[in-house]
Amino acid sequence: MLLALSGGVDSSVVAALLLKAIGDKLVCVHVNHGLMRKGESEAVVEIFGKELKANLIYVDATDRFLSKLENVADPEEKRKIIGGEFIRVFEEEARKLDGIDFLGQGTIYPDIVESGTKTAKMVKSHHNVGGLPEDLQFELVEPLRQLFKDEVRACGVELGLPYEMV
Repeated sequence: MLLALSGGVDSSVVAALLLKAIGDKLVCVHVNHGLMRKGESEAVVEIFGKELKANLIYVDATDRFLSKLENVADPEEKRKIIGGEFIRVFEEEARKLDGIDFLGQGTIYPDIVESGTKTAKMVKSHHNVGGLPEDLQFELVEPLRQLFKDEVRACGVELGLPYEMV
C-alpha cells in the first residue's frame, strides 16, 4: 500500500494507524511540492523515516509543482493542478515498486462536506475528494473519512504521535 504522507495531522495519523496494521507493507510517499512550511519535510523524514522506521520515499518535486502553478491565480484551479500532480507523482513512485494496488489518504469528514454533494453547495474542493483522476490506478483506503478533526487528533494521541504532529 502506498500512502500519501503530507506531514499534516490527517495523513500522519493514517500513517501511524497503517504502520500498526500492516507494518512494512506500507510505503509512505512524502512529496515536497515547494509550498511546505519551513522544516516540515525534514520533520516528516525525521519522525516517520527515522523514529517510526516507516518505509519512506521522499520526493522533491518543488520545480515540477511551481512550474505548473506559475501564472495561475484562481485558487480552485491551483487545487486541481496540485491534486493532479500529486496523483501523477504517486503513480510514478508505484511503478518503481512491486504490487502496489492501494492508495491510502488522510481524507476526513469535513473534506467530504466542504467538497459538496449533488444537493449541497461546494465550499472548496479537496484534491482527495472528487479531484482524483477517472483512471486512478489504485483502490482508495481512507480510514478517517467518517471522523472530524478533533477525533483524528485523539486517534493520533492514542497512536503515540508527537504532540506537535497532532
